[in-house]
Amino acid sequence: MTNSTNNPFQSARYLMGAAKIVQLPEDQGVEVALAGRSNAGKSTALNTITQQKSLAKTSKTPGRTQLINLFWLDDDSRLVDLPGYGFAKVAKNVKDQWQKTLSEYLQERKCLQGLIIFMDIRHPLKETDKQMLSWATAAQLPTHVVLSKADKLKSGARKSALLNVKNQLNRISSEISCQFFSATSKIGLDELVNKLKLWYGWLDENTILNELKDK
Repeated sequence: MTNSTNNPFQSARYLMGAAKIVQLPEDQGVEVALAGRSNAGKSTALNTITQQKSLAKTSKTPGRTQLINLFWLDDDSRLVDLPGYGFAKVAKNVKDQWQKTLSEYLQERKCLQGLIIFMDIRHPLKETDKQMLSWATAAQLPTHVVLSKADKLKSGARKSALLNVKNQLNRISSEISCQFFSATSKIGLDELVNKLKLWYGWLDENTILNELKDK
């Protein structure tokens, strides 16, 4: 088990890419998945979380765009990078097959402990985002929405955007959490890393609450 240092995600390394559910590693241990539209800043966020400048480039290699990419954290823990959605320039039958695979992964993968959905804070909750939220809610999968590129807005606008999205998310499920984040300025990085640690079992909620009280 990775010890819970300030950032255990620095150990991340590319493990494999899977086109079908049957190609995934054995359904055990803990997986947390990252999803988001193609322009939501997910790859940059992954590099920021792991403090590795080019880790996410692995998933941009030609031929891997429709793969579920897995990154090793330790022998029991994997970080899963799902392909960006929203700009699928592929045939409808290919898109339909990928959506089926993604839905199956989110709803049937027993070791999946949580889903992080990245949305551009200026353009949140597109139809494809809502589809992801629908799948996750149907699977009773813990979900955390990250409003990325928060540095593009001033403080007041960021807070207003966050409140607006939270209100909309509450109509879907009161269990969906949300924050804003910037890979550029590191706004919200600690909150995001703590959410991941919580899902991997490297941190408990009381510790997080105590940290917030100390700030």
